[in-house]
Amino acid sequence: MSGDGRRPDVVEVDDPADERLADFRNLTDADVRPDRRGIVIAEGVNVVQRLIRSSYRIRAIVGVAGKLGELAPALAGTDSPVYRVDKWTLSELVGFRVTRGVLAAADRPVATPAADLLDSGSRFVVCEAINDFENLGSIFRNCAAFGVDGVLLDPRCADPLYRRSVRVSMGNVFGIGFAVLPGDWPDSLRLLTERRIELLALTPRSEADPLRSVRPAGRWAVLLGAEGPGLTEAVLARADRWVRIPMAAGVDSLNVATAGAVALATLTG
Repeated sequence: MSGDGRRPDVVEVDDPADERLADFRNLTDADVRPDRRGIVIAEGVNVVQRLIRSSYRIRAIVGVAGKLGELAPALAGTDSPVYRVDKWTLSELVGFRVTRGVLAAADRPVATPAADLLDSGSRFVVCEAINDFENLGSIFRNCAAFGVDGVLLDPRCADPLYRRSVRVSMGNVFGIGFAVLPGDWPDSLRLLTERRIELLALTPRSEADPLRSVRPAGRWAVLLGAEGPGLTEAVLARADRWVRIPMAAGVDSLNVATAGAVALATLTG
């Protein structure tokens, strides 16, 4: 492949209406339509690289010559169809100005049963009602950075494979196992307690233990609540331990992804 991203089977396309590019059309709303929920979209060189290295089945890749060139080593290892377009065609195709220059589409994988995920590791994050796509993506990026084995979600959480979540996670969502906890929430937390996974509820409450004093002896999970309300009383009641991040007077909380990063760095350090 040459420096501008050419390889023998790269196809030049100049029509945004070309059906071969259908997976990428109108991404301002397309990847949340019912008929598109089986598709995962990755944006940017680093994110597409992580997608290529993952177990996900890639359907197609589209990008401008320069960005395809940056992807050359990764593209050499895949037989997925690759389409080269100019920046105007790409922006018209997706429905907004694309600054990252390359996108990939992949099939959504079969959902992992929560029990299987819990049986495969010892460090977890549990998210309650985190419905902000960017916060959720940041949480997955943090989990990758600190060696978390899996993320458990309650049914109200955002979709980790939504385009914005994937982008903010820097593609790390492709390498972190996740599952929605089945049944009624928060009763479904019993899946963790039955496996003797210690539930550490992150909360700013003064009666919680300072984070630095917490050293789990075995398997554990950090429980994170939605931005603003935090963890519900029902979840706090099921936790084995409440944990807080000491902060300066007058500051009562951090962004949920930031708080999660501090907690994970301390627990795994």
